[in-house]
Amino acid sequence: MENQFYSMLSRMKLINRWGLMRNTHSENISEHSLETAMIAHSLAVIGNTYFGKSYNAERCALLGVFHDVTEIITGDLPTPVKYCNPEIRTAYKQVEENAKTRLVSMLPEEMRGEISPLLSPDENASDEELALWRIVKAADKLSALIKCIEERTTGNSDFISAEKATLRSIEEMQMPEADYFIQKFLPSYGSTLDEQA
Repeated sequence: MENQFYSMLSRMKLINRWGLMRNTHSENISEHSLETAMIAHSLAVIGNTYFGKSYNAERCALLGVFHDVTEIITGDLPTPVKYCNPEIRTAYKQVEENAKTRLVSMLPEEMRGEISPLLSPDENASDEELALWRIVKAADKLSALIKCIEERTTGNSDFISAEKATLRSIEEMQMPEADYFIQKFLPSYGSTLDEQA
């Protein structure tokens, strides 16, 4: 199984998100991960610029790139199922950890220590690293919110409830960087290209 890690990563484009929803445009985890990485980078820059933080924005972007790679093995479990109850959430975390272990085992042993922490925080993660993972979590939610907005603006009402719930979950994080992004950058996501130009 060794040395198959990167060929497995290329399968990210085959894993579609939002499996229980009617989509006007399907989204795969490769697309989602790129958007999450860009948003995570922006949140770190916002924190550094406006809120006196000293985040490593490039590291934050890198974590965003890798944050969903375990879904190559697990698939994208819909949020209502994943968070249905604490037992399912706990069991799914174990499934994700098993998927991470399997993926990391596909690397040469010398590379594993460097790559493994990019897939999820490990037990030895520093407070600084955990802060970056929190930013990635917010970026992940913002990416989902953007998908909801895009679907709503095309007339797809299936995403209206998800949009409200996702916005609420971001607000509950009480993260000034995310609040700033919502205030300053999110409104243009409902605009047409002509309105943005």
